[in-house]
Amino acid sequence: MTKRAPDVSVSPPRRRSKYTLAPLVLISANVVLFALFFVWPAVIGLVYSFTNYTGVGAFQFIGLDNYQTLFGDSTFYDALSRTLLYTVLFVPLNFVFSLLIANVVVSKHAKGASVARVIFFIPWLLSPIVVGVLWRWLFGENFGLVNYIIHEFGGSAVPWQSNADLSLLVVVMAASWAWTGFSMLLFIAAIKNVPVSYYEAASLDGAGPWRQFISITLPSIAPTSFIVILLNTINAMKEYPVFVALNNGGPGTSNNLLVQYIYETGFKRGQIGYASAASFVLMIILMAVAIIQLIVNRRVENR
Repeated sequence: MTKRAPDVSVSPPRRRSKYTLAPLVLISANVVLFALFFVWPAVIGLVYSFTNYTGVGAFQFIGLDNYQTLFGDSTFYDALSRTLLYTVLFVPLNFVFSLLIANVVVSKHAKGASVARVIFFIPWLLSPIVVGVLWRWLFGENFGLVNYIIHEFGGSAVPWQSNADLSLLVVVMAASWAWTGFSMLLFIAAIKNVPVSYYEAASLDGAGPWRQFISITLPSIAPTSFIVILLNTINAMKEYPVFVALNNGGPGTSNNLLVQYIYETGFKRGQIGYASAASFVLMIILMAVAIIQLIVNRRVENR
């Protein structure tokens, strides 16, 4: 009697769904673009930072000489300190201004909110060069509209361009004006997602508008606030076109930021290797800022 072999069920081969391949194709395109326009330039810049490359011809590896020279360069520290000062002034001003406008626009008592939203968003659509030129017309010392109005009321011209602090303040206001529209839209979306029942319950408890804003609105939009602060910090640390169009980092070189220092060193003086070292220091600073903000935001969310 022959023994019957046990039945073995053989499952049919799984067919790869076309919907599995589609995301891979789309992601691969982004990966190729990311590698081509970010990874490859970053690797080349890192290699250049250890060389004496001038932009033309061959180069030699010089180790950490560029970094040693950079950390002993007083001009680099001046540009870095001015960049940090600009960031400290720009980020809070933009945050407060855009949050205030967003809170007013979403108010049920506001009229013409749609028009106001478009008006405040238009500056963000302008080129930074155009923003700089516009504000230069406003705050030019000899031809600016603001000094003209001051002169008509009997005052004396304010040195908006020749005073380093006033010149920096004008750039801070111009950049805040230009970036308010973007931050405002993020805040509007976040405020609209706050449940109305929270405000209704707070009103029944006798909480006024200011108390509701502090106790309900601000905690509810904390993740969006973190994103706004992070993006504005990175943008401020890399600011360049508004400065160039408005006062070219002046008067003199007193308001040269770190990106302008890198540009001047690399492209005008032909020290590509040295400028690459400065670029990597800036990238490390930005990564440190982003990591610190991520850690702080995570701790706040876990409370």
